[in-house]
Amino acid sequence: MMQKHTSPAKGAGAPLNFVIVTMDGHFGAAVERAQAELAAEMPGLLLKVHSADEWASDPKALEACKADIATGDIIVSAMLFLDDHVRMVKPALDARRPHCTAMVGMMSAGEVVKLTRLKKFDMSAEATGVLGLLKKLRGSKGPRSSGKGQMKMLKEMPKLLRFIPGVAQDVRTYMLCLQYWIAGSSENLANMVRLLSSRYAEAPVAKPAAPIEYPDVGLYHPRMESRFSDNVAQLPAKGSAGRVGLLVLRSYVLAGNAGHYDGVINEFEKRGYDVVPAFASGLDQRPAIEQFFMKDGRATVDAVVSLTGFSLVGGPA
Repeated sequence: MMQKHTSPAKGAGAPLNFVIVTMDGHFGAAVERAQAELAAEMPGLLLKVHSADEWASDPKALEACKADIATGDIIVSAMLFLDDHVRMVKPALDARRPHCTAMVGMMSAGEVVKLTRLKKFDMSAEATGVLGLLKKLRGSKGPRSSGKGQMKMLKEMPKLLRFIPGVAQDVRTYMLCLQYWIAGSSENLANMVRLLSSRYAEAPVAKPAAPIEYPDVGLYHPRMESRFSDNVAQLPAKGSAGRVGLLVLRSYVLAGNAGHYDGVINEFEKRGYDVVPAFASGLDQRPAIEQFFMKDGRATVDAVVSLTGFSLVGGPA
């Protein structure tokens, strides 16, 4: 039987410890902007991010992460799929789970996802009824199109679940958290904090907006009006020395952590190259290559440079 949490509801101005544990720190700038946006609404908010690219190799950083988990009111764990990372923090997550206000595990190893507890929604319990819907969001070994189906379901199900009372509302909250995280701009992260804080800590915050949607496959350029597009003609620079297809990570550009990409784009353009910076959702870059670097089966670029740090077909995933 699930233990009842002991954390009290948070009133206006009361400290609220919101802890995010994740794989790397590329969301850091977006989280800082989100905290600045939330400062007026939640003056007692303590929004902390601990990333494995720091605590996995630094004992002091690991102890700081564990200390914040031990006092966290709302704890979100995301992108923890490497065994070493999971082993380092899971005991602390296990110990805090019965006592925190809410715990969310997403896009992580199964043992981390099962720690999710949102009121009566307990991912460690057998998935029956509306909970069984989440099974369809798990990865499969099928064709690439299955990922599109999962994303479509993730976007549509919260619209249906809003009309079902009870635990379905907590399942809906979980799905919305996934949407906020996958499209992790500062606006979406701020609304994820609002959603979890208002529903589970009763924090007096503005009503969270629906997740902002961004292209799953698209183009990025720091000088485009909206920074994102699906139309090559909207890219600002047209060089004559050649055309370079540049692969970047969608999550980095959405989080506003794209200074390294901007530098490469600028250097290529200074040398007269036409640059096509493209991204795809996740780690499989083939959709971006097929849509923006090819036409009728033939390459439309002279060279491809990948700045993703992963193989073209999914890296460790």
